[in-house]
Amino acid sequence: MLDAYASIAETIDTAIAPEHRLPVAIVGAGAIVDVAHLPAYRTAGLEVRGLFDLDAERAKDVAGRHGVPNVYASLDELLHDNAVRVVDIAVAPQAQPDIALRALHAGKHLVCQKPFVPDEETGRKIIEVADRLGLKIVVNQQMRYDEGIAAARAMVEAGWIGEPTTLSFTVNIATDWTPWPWLVRSDRLEIMYHSIHYLDAIRSVFGDPVQVFCTGSRTPGQVAAGETRTISTLVFPGDVRAVVHATHENRTGDSEATFRIDGSGGSIKGTIGLLYDYPHGRPDTLEVNSLSLPTDGWLPYPVTRRWIPDAFAGPIGSLLRAVADGSEPYPSARDNLGTIRLVDRLYASMDSGHSMPMK
Repeated sequence: MLDAYASIAETIDTAIAPEHRLPVAIVGAGAIVDVAHLPAYRTAGLEVRGLFDLDAERAKDVAGRHGVPNVYASLDELLHDNAVRVVDIAVAPQAQPDIALRALHAGKHLVCQKPFVPDEETGRKIIEVADRLGLKIVVNQQMRYDEGIAAARAMVEAGWIGEPTTLSFTVNIATDWTPWPWLVRSDRLEIMYHSIHYLDAIRSVFGDPVQVFCTGSRTPGQVAAGETRTISTLVFPGDVRAVVHATHENRTGDSEATFRIDGSGGSIKGTIGLLYDYPHGRPDTLEVNSLSLPTDGWLPYPVTRRWIPDAFAGPIGSLLRAVADGSEPYPSARDNLGTIRLVDRLYASMDSGHSMPMK
């Protein structure tokens, strides 16, 4: 089993080769940059030349604590820094498309956050500009790179559980949305800004569904305007299915954040440690029960990295490799339009009360 696990660990390694590293600048100095982007990039050996935020004092504080040498006075100053090859945009989603276009026209490769764009048409326009200019865009759907998720996907691809049949996420937690006032006001909430992680992870394992159904609701007395409880069902070709059941109004303190993949020859199950004590979290867990290895029951896989901050090195590392060898980053902006389309169809189902085809 040690040899088998070594092959999985090698497959999901997110180390960035020194020859692939390029100078990076970050737009935004919010909490996620502070606790995830910058720590992950430092561990990966990346050079962060500077950052810009509309709140200059916040930018100076974050830069100072992480040893970032420059705080740009404006977005234009950042974009005119010819030494910067990659711009990581970490701002509220509504501001991202305009900044992305400006950065592309300045000749920068991009790391964009999820949701990449508000709609497919906007995404296609940004991708067309990037293609015309010969630039790469990766979307920071970093749950694909969470070690537990990535290892589970690698086990599926290696055939450890035979033909996969079902993938489920069950998340029952308490989420305080108030640190992000724009999220509290959003009428599109849980699917767009949280379950999008699980939906993208499902796509990374099963590809695109052919039909979806979603129901969402609010809890009496909740602060947020949008839906905070959702059930999403995804139908794939043949007999493959997936479901995401997410609740953010858990008022009893017994958090749950689990996933499971079943197949004809075994199963994989795990926990998402970050969500048990967010933002501090605890290590993920992962177990596999395989007839083909065999495992003689459930066997733990040694998860050593965490979603935050470690998985944040994955997308940018993929972008840097793509710049070096001309490949597509993972997930590319073009691929991520599939996740945006899925989110759109789930909301259409939620609004109509009917299942929706993906075409």
